Amino acid sequence: MQFALAPALAPLKPWFERGRMAVLLNVGPLVVPTTKAEYIGARVPLPPKLFSHNDQQSYWQALAPEGAASGWAGRLTDLFAGANAQRSFTGITAGGSTVLLAGRQVAGYRVGVQGSTRIELLQRDMYGSSDCTALLRRLITQPREHLMERELSRIAAQSIDADTRLRAALAGVAVPGDFSTPLAQQLQIVARIIAAREALGARRQVFFVSQNGYDNHTGLRDTHPALLGELGQALSAFQQAMESLGVAGQVTTFTASEFGRTLGSNGNGSDHGWGAHHFVLGGAVKGGRYYGTHPDIAVDGPGFVDNGRLLPTMAVDQFGAALGRWFGAEEDELGLVFPNLRHFDARAVALF
Repeated sequence: MQFALAPALAPLKPWFERGRMAVLLNVGPLVVPTTKAEYIGARVPLPPKLFSHNDQQSYWQALAPEGAASGWAGRLTDLFAGANAQRSFTGITAGGSTVLLAGRQVAGYRVGVQGSTRIELLQRDMYGSSDCTALLRRLITQPREHLMERELSRIAAQSIDADTRLRAALAGVAVPGDFSTPLAQQLQIVARIIAAREALGARRQVFFVSQNGYDNHTGLRDTHPALLGELGQALSAFQQAMESLGVAGQVTTFTASEFGRTLGSNGNGSDHGWGAHHFVLGGAVKGGRYYGTHPDIAVDGPGFVDNGRLLPTMAVDQFGAALGRWFGAEEDELGLVFPNLRHFDARAVALF
């Protein structure tokens, strides 16, 4: 079977040819290895509420149903947060709230495309009075007796401190490249924070960015190429920035999604899928190749269910474990981070 990138992903082709990018085939959420017959007969446990956006987003990111308290990247960073001078900068999201970065000991720190988000009332004299501003700062940060009030004060003080440190570290830091699209702007602030890692005392970090709009039940032929164009250009610009900063071998970028799309059409688009293909980029990646197994293209064949949904042949746990191993986690630690890994070949994805 031969594969090709969509034309809109042309900016990624040179990275694949240089061995800086790999393609992972047919990745998806699984509890145990599953065949079509087992799926149809409900003879094995399946991820909860398959084909539901919010539920599968949660399962991809947390390997647990919606409402999970921690994600697998957060559980990974729990292991290494002590390597950073400030725990606040261990997991950073420029793409909105995400359970992926939530750990049992660390929480995701949210930034905008320009950097940290300040408490605006603390940046000016309230009612023309510096005393009012100072009073507000004391009110929202002073220790409290009530447990929830005390936690709120702690988080407010931590946020103010993190804002001060991040702004100072990013002052004058720029990275080259075309970062004009919304996704690229998120990756630009990630690149700037990576460039400022020494000032932040950061040695182990995970970042999250997001791109929406792939739920193309209609208008697929017009919408999808534009989204892929933005994705390809943004990833390429970010990878080039990592090369320019001299950290390409220390940074790995990967894609993820709640599910792919059906091969069968619903008229003018596609429906919610299951398995999907993903990219991994970086100087440490054994690129220029494909990992995993793609079934023969036959909508009613053994590799597809329900109107052309790809039946995953690589579990998210296996994909994540390969990343976690590169990140520095030991095998016994990976078993704690990825609860279903024991059901699969843990070393099947030799990305690095």
